Amino acid sequence: MLQSTHEIILASESPRRKQLLDEAGFRFVVFPIKVSEKLKKNLNLEAQIMELAERKSLVAENELKLLKRKDYLLITADTMVTLEGEALGKPENKKEAEHMLTRLSGRSHCVKTAICVFASSSNQRICEIQSTDVFFRPIMRQEILDYIATGEPMDKAGAYAIQGEGKKFVEKYIGPYDNVVGLPVDLLKKVLQGFNYGI
Repeated sequence: MLQSTHEIILASESPRRKQLLDEAGFRFVVFPIKVSEKLKKNLNLEAQIMELAERKSLVAENELKLLKRKDYLLITADTMVTLEGEALGKPENKKEAEHMLTRLSGRSHCVKTAICVFASSSNQRICEIQSTDVFFRPIMRQEILDYIATGEPMDKAGAYAIQGEGKKFVEKYIGPYDNVVGLPVDLLKKVLQGFNYGI
């Protein structure tokens, strides 16, 4: 079991991030927050994703202050599928999900996850980003429609889940698998070491 003198707080509603932390042996609590995921267009792509993870961190920090929580390490993250320099977020409807998957068909894309760790005791925040290249096989339109009908794509960046039925579209990937799921655990451990987290 991984240990820390600080409480570990995961500010995320994602069951996938919770599962990844569980499987990595972390002891933590979940603190769901609601934050606008609209990207700031005046920033480059990586800066946009990083800013969103940091925005989540700032919102969670302020809410925890109101609750008078102390001595904690706060983890936030944001994952984006990127194609040709464009971020593909979560589809707003089935038509958008179909459009995203059609664009990804037979091509490679990059999944980027930004993570932020905030230490309340030192008021220090560290943010890092991880990338994984994913290669899709060509997908027939009916396959896309059948997949959308399962409902799985609707709350996933890029309209697919590599850990779910979406894996059938993936030919290969280069980089961390858990980064595509939503949380690069090795990068997180590296960041936590900067806060003297006992790993």
